[in-house]
Amino acid sequence: MSVEWLRRLRRGGPAEQRPGGAQESVPRSPQPNPPLYRRPKFLRGGEESPRGGRAVRGTGPERPLPWSSGYAEVINAEKSEFNEDQAACCQISVRRREPGLEEDQEWLILCSTQFLTGYYWALFDGHGGPEAAIIASNYLHYCIKQKLEEVVGAITEAHPPMHLSGRCVCDSDPQFVEEKHVHAEDVVVGALENAFQECDEVIGQEMEATNQTGGCTALATLYFQGKLYVANAGDSRAILVLKDTIVPMSSEFTPETERQRLQHLAFLFPKLLDGEFTRFEFPRRLKGDDVGQKVLYRDYFMEGWGYKLVEKADLKYPLVHGHGKQARLLGTLSVSRGLGDHQLKVIDTNIEVKPFLSCIPKVNVFDFALNDVKENDVLIMATDGLWDVLCNEEVAHMARSFLAENRTNPHRFSELAKSLVCRARGKKRGHQWMLDESQEASYDDISVFVIPLHNRSEDC
Repeated sequence: MSVEWLRRLRRGGPAEQRPGGAQESVPRSPQPNPPLYRRPKFLRGGEESPRGGRAVRGTGPERPLPWSSGYAEVINAEKSEFNEDQAACCQISVRRREPGLEEDQEWLILCSTQFLTGYYWALFDGHGGPEAAIIASNYLHYCIKQKLEEVVGAITEAHPPMHLSGRCVCDSDPQFVEEKHVHAEDVVVGALENAFQECDEVIGQEMEATNQTGGCTALATLYFQGKLYVANAGDSRAILVLKDTIVPMSSEFTPETERQRLQHLAFLFPKLLDGEFTRFEFPRRLKGDDVGQKVLYRDYFMEGWGYKLVEKADLKYPLVHGHGKQARLLGTLSVSRGLGDHQLKVIDTNIEVKPFLSCIPKVNVFDFALNDVKENDVLIMATDGLWDVLCNEEVAHMARSFLAENRTNPHRFSELAKSLVCRARGKKRGHQWMLDESQEASYDDISVFVIPLHNRSEDC
């Protein structure tokens, strides 16, 4: 993303259509300021709820979201000062660019036929402070809009041209594109990947300019031209709850799930570890008595396990250490993909964590034309605060039961989002939050979107 584009956006650039029809511009600011802490603008009220009660907040009928989607959230149980989750939801209008038309003049075009319309929902789970998540919630949809507009000539064709201009340099160009199985869907996926990359650069510039630190995970859903695109970088999750099945639409990216990628990077560029870490994985942290013994280990090329003769260098702290929610990258982060963290270093060292972090999402696609969507089919997006204590099957069971019992309630998707958050938060018993008599509830921030698939708009 160009620096000029970012400056123009800061000055109050293009207005984006928000739910409810209101237009909103980025606030004008001659000098970059740290992002102001706030909750999503589509929520009722602007103040944080009292922490002690952990009141669940959600959307109301006065500010309906696209497709009558539901949203709810609750703050953490005193893990941090602020709710570090953020959410965004809006309509995205993609302009069909005319050759030779100046960019500023394009904003004067009012004809609806000049636009393709999409819908966007996103969750951002911050760490090290809420700043990165706030910036991402402000900018990612702009980045997606920009990247889609750059390739709009290709995404409107069933078979994208070799040259975006339509020029044919080689008579066999269409054949080469066909052999690579390139379709419009693939160009949209590429636009999303590029948008995440550029948003990450924006966050890096903003955080450096305002002397802030931190990062966030990002889970974004885009409905565009009859398909749902779910892009995930981090450990949030999205699932499709259909009548008879559950379809995972994302994969969590943690130090454990991406162990081989991280180890391979350390193998290729050992200086990134600065002699302080070992790339090898062992079942536990090795001790001095292990030297000279053969112990279980894994390297970057191994799915299985082998045995390694332990050397003194193997006693260093592992690149990936721990299990499950306790797994850490360089002893620092519990995620391996996300946005931000450009300034993050391992404590008491000069080792940068950012080279090991990927901002590129994995994108999964759901094609409505290939599926018979039922009235109660929904996409559920949530940060890890929900999934830490509820599995896919529990969430799907709650969704199906609730929607079947509340068929006539026009606000049932909002109510379902609140019910899911309430369930994961649990009830306070003494000083603890409990799901039931024996199982602890989530102490984390929890944010949930419930998106009904049957209510989708057909104008894009």
